[in-house]
Amino acid sequence: MAEIGIIGGTGVYDQDVFSSAREVEVNTPFGKPSGPIMVGEYEGKTVAFLPRHGKGHVFSPTTLNYRANIFALKKLGVEYIISVAAVGSLKKEIKPLDIVIPSQIYDKTKLRENTFFEDIVVHIGFADPFCPNLSGLIEGVIKEKKFRYHSGGTYVCIEGPQFSTRAESEVHRKLGFDIIGMTAIPEAKLAREAEICYVTIATVTDYDVWYGEEVDVEMVLENAKKNEEKVREILKAAIPEIGGERSCGCQDALKFAITTAREYISEETREKLGLLISKYL
Repeated sequence: MAEIGIIGGTGVYDQDVFSSAREVEVNTPFGKPSGPIMVGEYEGKTVAFLPRHGKGHVFSPTTLNYRANIFALKKLGVEYIISVAAVGSLKKEIKPLDIVIPSQIYDKTKLRENTFFEDIVVHIGFADPFCPNLSGLIEGVIKEKKFRYHSGGTYVCIEGPQFSTRAESEVHRKLGFDIIGMTAIPEAKLAREAEICYVTIATVTDYDVWYGEEVDVEMVLENAKKNEEKVREILKAAIPEIGGERSCGCQDALKFAITTAREYISEETREKLGLLISKYL
């Protein structure tokens, strides 16, 4: 039903842009996603929008059903995911209201299910967690729009829902991380297991707490709202350019892992995860 998926806050979804928009309820082997998925047409592309935290922002970064979210988009046929996420800056030159297209992730989460494969061990390459081709396309659009942005850098993903202590923020800076957030993991890992190209448009809302000021929800929400219009412009320009034959490697992430393990996959797992693994069985 959809080739492109967008995961983000409800503010980045512009219903007036999409034609034939309808809500779709999707069930998965991992339960229900954060909410109904809005599917609509834009410039010849079918796009699925998923509110990450649910309507009304009811799910915390820890309690989100990431597996259901990614599986549901896969079930709809999505091959490209654009994730929109608010982040804090760990570098002075990365200012609030800037945009970052990160190239790396450092995982500091503790409590999240981060694989679809519970019954067999599936090792996949994750050295480059964001799709380079999709990231390059998004960066090109941002350049054309002349928005202030930063290419590359490391997104450190913390458990949350609390913000960092000052000590944690200083350690993250000393380790060389660029931005800090709470949602890239396990989204990126699960997208790779689902063989979906994945990119994060990270919108900077604050300087975390290393810069001296306390981070509060009011500040984050205010700056996130200011960034929403820029993100909508980026999405409208990028969506028509996405598609065609994929050559990045994301589409074959399971190729060797499943080929090696297929004789040990139970019938129950084959039935449960057929959407992900059937082409290799």
